[in-house]
Amino acid sequence: MSATTKVTPAIDAEEAWTDEKHSHSVKLLPTKRPWYKFFDEYEYRDLYERNGLAHKWYHWFDENDSPDERRYILKLDLLITTYCLVSYWVKNLDQTNITNAYTSGMQEELNLQGNALVDMQVMYNVGCVVTQLPFLYLFPKVRMNILIPGLDIVWGLFTLAQYRATNKAQMMAYRFLIGCAEGPFFPGVHYVLGAWFKSHEIQRRGGIFYMGLMLGSTTAGLLQAAVFKNLNGINGLSGWRWMFIVDSIITIPIGILGFFIWPGTPDKLHSFFFTQKDAEIANRRAERNGTSKPKGFRFEVLKRALTSWHLPVLVVWDVLFWNSSGQSYGVFLLWLKSLNRYSVVLRNNLSAIPPALGVLYIFIVCFGADIFRSRWFFLCLAQTINWINLVILAVWNVPESAKWFAFMVQYFSISMSSVLYGWANDILRHDDEYRSLILIAMNVVAQQSTIWTPLIFWQTVDAPRYLKGFSFAGTVAFSLVLWTFVVLYFFKRDERKYYFERLQEVDTSESATSEDDLGRGLKSED
Repeated sequence: MSATTKVTPAIDAEEAWTDEKHSHSVKLLPTKRPWYKFFDEYEYRDLYERNGLAHKWYHWFDENDSPDERRYILKLDLLITTYCLVSYWVKNLDQTNITNAYTSGMQEELNLQGNALVDMQVMYNVGCVVTQLPFLYLFPKVRMNILIPGLDIVWGLFTLAQYRATNKAQMMAYRFLIGCAEGPFFPGVHYVLGAWFKSHEIQRRGGIFYMGLMLGSTTAGLLQAAVFKNLNGINGLSGWRWMFIVDSIITIPIGILGFFIWPGTPDKLHSFFFTQKDAEIANRRAERNGTSKPKGFRFEVLKRALTSWHLPVLVVWDVLFWNSSGQSYGVFLLWLKSLNRYSVVLRNNLSAIPPALGVLYIFIVCFGADIFRSRWFFLCLAQTINWINLVILAVWNVPESAKWFAFMVQYFSISMSSVLYGWANDILRHDDEYRSLILIAMNVVAQQSTIWTPLIFWQTVDAPRYLKGFSFAGTVAFSLVLWTFVVLYFFKRDERKYYFERLQEVDTSESATSEDDLGRGLKSED
């Protein structure tokens, strides 16, 4: 071999694929822009992330994903997404069982009067709001692989404690403590999902996560029916007390399992199943998506939040979402009880139908938003159907079959949750600390509104009619559809600005490269 022979180093196959498929070129905007392009959320991003390549809606993976990247995404789905589903299932099993217990003997045994049920639900929300505030600062700081599973265990212990309650005051205290443990969980999971998944992937994964809510609500009714039938009176305990015991037995082991399979975030990766190569792929994907790495909390983050459109627009959006339905106040179960024709066991079994159908609604809304890449459309679709059911229930004097229809589709109202939070994650992806602050602010302000709105619109003494509640929620649902277009407008404005920043970076890079080439050419001539 000659001394002047240049040896080319071996190139990793994954790096070669990445260099070939994901160059930093940016395609120019078309000269003429049709008016309907305003509704295309990916109009600008496709020009720099996909280099203008067409999207095939029926593909689970993106056409630009390398083989290694597809294996990596599959691992994310098997571990992160699956744990999200199971953990959210037990969270909502523990959260919604209060209504099942109330209609299964707890009301009579604890002598609960007036608005006791809504008071306990409000106390839970107070706990959620109080403990979310510190995590404005803590999410980018703490190890999420410890925080999320640890929360599972804590609320499992407080769920167990409820079986010992002997009066309303004790039950309200336990509900407050459960809320404290569950409060950071929901925004924390969305924070983690936003760190791993890209914008066109997160709605599906968030949808699978949110199916846990429906499964929790479904199995709460079925489980209460089974517990009441088989354990009522065993060891001198009522069936509703046994339910809290059974719930905790399910919850705590899942929390312990989370310490082993939940990896946290890419910047603080700790898992038996993820490797350094996975972390490198995560970093490459984050760079292409424009997702930032944590930089530490800065005063500029708070200043930006107070002066940008994100805080007021996204907070109002989330407040409208949280108040667009009454299903969380047990309206269906209380209606069934008012009919005086169903036993306790049958009532609890029937209560499982709406959330079971909710799994289908989540599939339609969340998967549709990702596959067809149109979040605004599926948000509006879900809330339009929700508005129809609320109008029916507000009118009330309709055939009973119409009420059954309205109650059966009520979970369309919350099927959009992961689309809304997934979109918010995408909007805020360029600054990790800022994303944490806004996500928590959205959730805190929205959830605090559910502390006082039930006391006005969803009082237990109004059951099952709830004229004020159904009218209020219907108005909110209609407003939510309109507000989604406000979010779309600001989102498209930011995406256009970011596109031109990328274009300018590429132009500057190409200019510098040309100057270097010219310099080398002049040297060779010398």
